[in-house]
Amino acid sequence: MTLSPKPGVLDIAPYVGGRAAVSGVADSIKLSSNESALGPSLKARQAYAEAVGSMPIYPEGSAQMLREAIGETHGLDPARIVCGNGSNELLSLLADAYLRPGDEVLFTEYAFIVYRLAALANCSTPVAAPEKDFRADVDALLARVTPKTRLVYLANPNNPTGTYLTPGEVRRLHAGLSADTLLVIDVAYAEYVRRDDYENGMDMAARLPNVVVTRTFSKVYALAGLRVGWAYCPPPVADVLHRIRDPFNVSVPAQCAAAAALKDREHVRRSVEHNERWRAWTTDAVRAAGLAVGDSVGNFILIRFPHMPGRTAADADRFLCERGLVLRGVANYGLADCLRLTIGPETANRRVAAALAEFMAR
Repeated sequence: MTLSPKPGVLDIAPYVGGRAAVSGVADSIKLSSNESALGPSLKARQAYAEAVGSMPIYPEGSAQMLREAIGETHGLDPARIVCGNGSNELLSLLADAYLRPGDEVLFTEYAFIVYRLAALANCSTPVAAPEKDFRADVDALLARVTPKTRLVYLANPNNPTGTYLTPGEVRRLHAGLSADTLLVIDVAYAEYVRRDDYENGMDMAARLPNVVVTRTFSKVYALAGLRVGWAYCPPPVADVLHRIRDPFNVSVPAQCAAAAALKDREHVRRSVEHNERWRAWTTDAVRAAGLAVGDSVGNFILIRFPHMPGRTAADADRFLCERGLVLRGVANYGLADCLRLTIGPETANRRVAAALAEFMAR
């Protein structure tokens, strides 16, 4: 016998995050990872610094302090909250807990790539439903539901497209699933959405036994480097996740920073307002340069480039990198003609808009 991993593992291409810099360019601007333009709250920074003395001591195992802070902020039962090392850990733990060999995992065509990885790592079959105009199509999803469908991941809003489903559409998707299929609604960008026809799914998770909502502190709260996420679950699901999660999976400094970030609502308000203003400005500026940009509700936009020599997404990526502007190529999502641009500080947004106008005018 030779040592080999279980089926599916070698089909996984290791996840690669957004590039941070360009070699040889001193003043590179990273706009590739949907990180917050304003950074973390001062209160979060202070709480993290004050927690340094806790380094020699293990955290309380269930992240009770953070769960209670989340519950107080959102009006939720802390017993139904599970915290993780980023929401990615929770997305994977749900797959670890509920998938069996031969099960199917359903998601949309341009969904967050971690859903596919979670399926393959658990000897399950990833099933991608086509999107319509870069937006999840409920009919296409339901058409691919089978007796083997065990998990359905829905990013709402979706990364990298920035589109979302309305509450009625999400409820219709859930209504088409069997009781033994788990709907996981990933709302990493929910805080940025300012639309009347959007809900974050918490009401469904509170009422329904097969709906989980995952959230993160990496985006609007700007704690990506600390890796803090959480899930709101039906009690039996919360119990299962607590049984299989790693012990002490959220550090004390990370919990303290996240709890403090929740309380600084003024910083969140400023971050959302900055994003609203500069997402609209950047979208208009890039469209004025002659490029197609979808309507996004996240802190990023998806830019589509023409299939024309010298004008492709790869050409644009090289051109921008030479100027120290680092965007995210999304060919691994099936979007080889696109680049994803994080909304950054004002100077970064103006600089990338000017560079794209120059690129298209060559």
